Amino acid sequence: MQGVKVVDHPLVQHKLTLIREKARSTKSFRELVKEIGMLLCYEVTRDLPLTNVEIETPLATMMAPRIAGKKLVFAPILRSGITFAEGMLDLVPAARVAHIGLYREPETFAAVEYFFKAPTDIAERLVIVVAPVLATGNTAVAAVDRLKERGAKDIRLVCLICAPPGIEHMRGLHPDVPIWTAAIDPALDEHAFIVPGLGDAGDRTYGTK
Repeated sequence: MQGVKVVDHPLVQHKLTLIREKARSTKSFRELVKEIGMLLCYEVTRDLPLTNVEIETPLATMMAPRIAGKKLVFAPILRSGITFAEGMLDLVPAARVAHIGLYREPETFAAVEYFFKAPTDIAERLVIVVAPVLATGNTAVAAVDRLKERGAKDIRLVCLICAPPGIEHMRGLHPDVPIWTAAIDPALDEHAFIVPGLGDAGDRTYGTK
């Protein structure tokens, strides 16, 4: 699909298979989500601009590449995006974090916002929205809407798994937001869960069901 990058690295695919397993413990699920977050972070930041700076090694002075511009912003969608983003923060510990509290209304599947906090200079930074699943796309679209309202111009979306309806919804309303994911599953069930999917990412991360 245009604007969607499926990360097929063997480590990503292996760990995704592990978290799909119904019998996976809460502790193991949480650890694996964090690990996949780190691996996907490598892919979504692959084209960050570099600039050469002068440094001194123990043996000589040299020009060496360093990431240019202001630091990244990771924007996890609460709750389930938090652990996913933690892996990315392990890789980029100096990044800023925007928190977006959204939940899906169980009858209409509409996104309901309950919290939003972002850096004031978000318009000057690359923002990576972190959402474990892109099912209907309603919460991810709402998150991007709010970020753009605050001035964000350079936004990317990272997911563990997606379904075609969610991709179409996101790309239809925000075609300027590219998507990185570990898998595209074929369908949604009557409750708008991805099938075969991995269940409710928030509940499985925090053991709340």
